[in-house]
Amino acid sequence: MSKKTDLVLDIAGVIATNLSLRFEVTYDDLIKFRKEVREQLWTGKITDEEFLDKLIERFPTIDKEYAVTKLLTVIKPLPALEEIPLWSKYANIHLLSNHRIEWVKHLITPVEEYIKSITISGEVGFCKPQVDIYLKVNSHLNGNENVLFVDDQKKNLIEARNLGWNTLLADDKGKWIKNVSNQLLS
Repeated sequence: MSKKTDLVLDIAGVIATNLSLRFEVTYDDLIKFRKEVREQLWTGKITDEEFLDKLIERFPTIDKEYAVTKLLTVIKPLPALEEIPLWSKYANIHLLSNHRIEWVKHLITPVEEYIKSITISGEVGFCKPQVDIYLKVNSHLNGNENVLFVDDQKKNLIEARNLGWNTLLADDKGKWIKNVSNQLLS
């Protein structure tokens, strides 16, 4: 009997919506702020509380309670999340994401029993596309040569391919879901 495929899924843009906060500030200012805190936030060098404090410090017109509520409500499940129980019959499911567990736990919990490993950048101290985060996931794959990684950003697929993983770019229409199902169920 051949080994199950290891299916590695990104969270944001693949099984959940991307984090997209909109406040009464200019888009350019928000993008500049995001670039300044991105690595600290995604690698866990600052807590989500410290992130919010920095956000409020930079944009004093933003209400902190509103920001917390908004943060947790803008991240919603995408159709692929519903496929995880079925896919887990044919593949070992692994999650790999630049995120904060506090912000996605509510989405992962209902399918957690079907997931073999969860690697979140905020917990491991590395973020995609740094090779170290892929190596962390690779340690959960038991030497399987049949790995498929799905991400919604091309730049995140490069290191996966360098490790010998097959890769698939998730499109925003969700057509990639049928491709994964076809690969796993055939």
